[in-house]
Amino acid sequence: MSESPELMTNEERVAYVQTKRKQTQIRDVMLAVIGILSFFLIWEAVVLTGWVDSKKLCSVLEVFQLFILKFTDPNPDGAVLLVNVWSSLLIALSGFGLAIVIGIPLGWLMGWYKGFDAFMRPIFEIIRPIPPVSWIPLSIVWMGIGLKAKSFIVFFAAFVPCLINSYTGIRQTKEVLKNVGKTFGASYFTVFWKVGIPSSLTMAFAGIKVAIGNAWATLVAAEMLAASSGLGYMILMGRSYGRVDLVILGIVVIGLLGVAISAIISKFEELLMGWKKL
Repeated sequence: MSESPELMTNEERVAYVQTKRKQTQIRDVMLAVIGILSFFLIWEAVVLTGWVDSKKLCSVLEVFQLFILKFTDPNPDGAVLLVNVWSSLLIALSGFGLAIVIGIPLGWLMGWYKGFDAFMRPIFEIIRPIPPVSWIPLSIVWMGIGLKAKSFIVFFAAFVPCLINSYTGIRQTKEVLKNVGKTFGASYFTVFWKVGIPSSLTMAFAGIKVAIGNAWATLVAAEMLAASSGLGYMILMGRSYGRVDLVILGIVVIGLLGVAISAIISKFEELLMGWKKL
């Protein structure tokens, strides 16, 4: 392979770019692993040296041991880890999914059709500043403490960022793109469908990523107030029994689930928006 990229053939240039990309990916993975290991080492050192009281922060090893134990031991919260994970995932994803199905199309319609925006905006502006947790008492009265009530609360937490980002994204559609569609005889709806929506997807996916974080935060609050299982409930029981390790385990599992879901969303975004690389 030639030393200078300017002197390479097309095949050599492609191979050179692929090699550089792999090297960058390997470097990033190594830095991520080093960062995580450094965090755990500092955490363990802080506990072992006694800088922090063991009643306030347990060691990494204790959390890992509890993680293994909770697969078979339901104490002290009354459910094994997988039951808590499934309970929280079911609620979070049902409310989150409903927010995507309703919030994103509603944002597109409001951002594209001015009449519909004028009709819906006052209602949305009233709902938007209401904290999702303030719906907890009403949801318990209306639906009890089951799946529907908690999914309803999660829905409100995820709904707002989905709508706002899809609304903002479609409003930023370039006028030149709209005019090109009209020049070729496309109807207003066709321009909306084939120009407005694709151009707004970057902002829409950004809203989805914000929404999943809001969904988890609200779910934990809802489970702390009214639940019989779930990661939020497990954290609450850990606090009640003075089990710092149980609290930290719940937090870590929520973080890992959040990372996994965000990675799935990012992968789906890459697949759906592959045309932007062309």
